[in-house]
Amino acid sequence: MTVRPHRIAVLALDHVVGLDLGTPSQVFSTARAADQTPFYDVRVCTPGGRPVRSTAGFQVVPDHGLELLKTADTVIVPGIHDGTALISGAVEPEVAEALRGAHERGVRIMSICTGAFVLAAAGLLDGRRATTHWAYAERFRSLHGRVDLDPGVLFIADDQVLTSAGVAAGIDLCLHVIRLDHGSEVANRAARRCVMPPWRDGGQAQYIERPVPKATDTSTASAREWARQRLHEPIALRDLAEQARMSVRTFTRRFRSETGLSPAQWLLQQRTDHARLLLETTDLTVDQIAHRSGFGTTAALRQQLHQRIGVAPSTYRRTFHPRSELISG
Repeated sequence: MTVRPHRIAVLALDHVVGLDLGTPSQVFSTARAADQTPFYDVRVCTPGGRPVRSTAGFQVVPDHGLELLKTADTVIVPGIHDGTALISGAVEPEVAEALRGAHERGVRIMSICTGAFVLAAAGLLDGRRATTHWAYAERFRSLHGRVDLDPGVLFIADDQVLTSAGVAAGIDLCLHVIRLDHGSEVANRAARRCVMPPWRDGGQAQYIERPVPKATDTSTASAREWARQRLHEPIALRDLAEQARMSVRTFTRRFRSETGLSPAQWLLQQRTDHARLLLETTDLTVDQIAHRSGFGTTAALRQQLHQRIGVAPSTYRRTFHPRSELISG
């Protein structure tokens, strides 16, 4: 028997953020069964089915009006960069009524970035925890004092109402919903299609560190490459300086100039990234991984992983390793 796709209505208002508007259709369209049957049907609507302006220099000409919310299983409100919801905390009565009606029917309601202002204006966030883009936090609090705002997280799920921070956090929220609906395997496949990390927990720090391009013509590049090959060994600052044929003082100054990090910070980052790779791709125990990545003890690895990305090694492995349930230790 064919199961109909989960119906998602994306409600675009005037001054909609272009990236936020495209995020749901892009992410949810990649969630498919093994036979490529789509799990979701994403459609865009506006009040009255009228065209709306985006912040990206184009108009959105929708195929549907607010009646789409009456048959939706999930409603998503993308961010806006202008309009009454952002300025005075109010939305058109017909928009508020449509959102409240969907919520009363038990429909899942989501917002991306400043779309939280729209949900709050409709009264859907009163007494709830919610988030929005950090840059709009003070404005949000001044307009919606009954909302428990936390602007320091990627996304928040409060029962059937979910809100996310700005830009890429909307992708994180969509992947989170796919994981809730269809499990990690489907969500991970969708993330790979979107070239995104499979999981960044809503209340935790980002998983992807700012990358430093691999340099071939800078003065400390050879020392960095030497260290990468020996992460399992003790590596002292003097060892690195000797590899670059510099004094410790000169090496430290040039290293920070080239990478933006101190040698110690960079080495911790490399060891953490290596440990994550081993957790994702091998069946080694956590203790073995701690030794091979240069942390020495499981406790040291656990502390560093939690400090850097907010989770324990076992939690990270359960998310990313395809056979994590078969691995002990």
